[in-house]
Amino acid sequence: MALLIEIGHRGWYSEEALAAEFRKLSPTADIRTADAPGDLSDITMLAVSSLKSDLPTRLPNLQLVQKLGAGVETIVNHPSLAPQVRVARLKPQEPAREIAQYCLAYVLRGTRNMNYHEKAQSRAAWDPIAPHRPQEVTVGVLGLGHIGGLTAELMRDMGFNTMGWSRSQKDIEGVTCLTGDQGLNSLLSSCDYLCAILPATEATRDLLNAKRLALMKEGATVINAGRGSLIDETALASALDQRRPGHAVLDVLRTEPLPSDNPLWRHPHVTITPHVSGWHLGDALGDVVENLRRLTAGEPLLHEVDRSRGY
Repeated sequence: MALLIEIGHRGWYSEEALAAEFRKLSPTADIRTADAPGDLSDITMLAVSSLKSDLPTRLPNLQLVQKLGAGVETIVNHPSLAPQVRVARLKPQEPAREIAQYCLAYVLRGTRNMNYHEKAQSRAAWDPIAPHRPQEVTVGVLGLGHIGGLTAELMRDMGFNTMGWSRSQKDIEGVTCLTGDQGLNSLLSSCDYLCAILPATEATRDLLNAKRLALMKEGATVINAGRGSLIDETALASALDQRRPGHAVLDVLRTEPLPSDNPLWRHPHVTITPHVSGWHLGDALGDVVENLRRLTAGEPLLHEVDRSRGY
């Protein structure tokens, strides 16, 4: 029973660094990396961030794919993954807090007029304007699960008028929680800042389409730290030209890395960051080796995904 680490992309943790951390937590576990996988028939568990297309077919005894993160949309319906192979995700606190902080950073950047002051500095202009009072600013959060719930609570604690929307009704003290199509429309039309933190499913694909983007306030800001498929990017570019919304902060996109010729790079009302809102795994490292132990012992897994539902 061996765990193989193959992250599947560059620009994040290295496989060797992760293996070293896992071995510290479980010195007796058989932990392998892609550059030294050994006998592939020994591999029963695979830890990935992005699952390569042919990898499952080379692992005849694979039982579990452990996503090194939360989003599993590219794994659960992977064409090379046999139906009996289980999938688990992570629900760590550290990257959840980082994503919430990322959203807060851009909300504060807007409410404290930082772009305005930077432009004034470039003109050597001493041009004071009043910041926005938090209680007069409405922040909406799409998705009130593990990460979205933390984000809504952080916005509430900072004094913003906070709303949230989810598929099922949630109850968060101090947050106006909505559901259903009417609730979504109400949230979109009320928000000065919209934080999208939903998983990628068939139900959330293109959730923010042309019709819904048109409901947003003129000059509002949408911040996508969930999944790129949540937003129709063509409709977004057109909506930004109409200033509904007025600005988009995109940490996730449909194609990553975003091709250099994509017009979103040069759109004057778009800010792009390279999928960095939630970076560190923190306490979740222990969940990976714990799932290896549980898989070996035949015990229930941590954060197993229902592949039929996609989350």
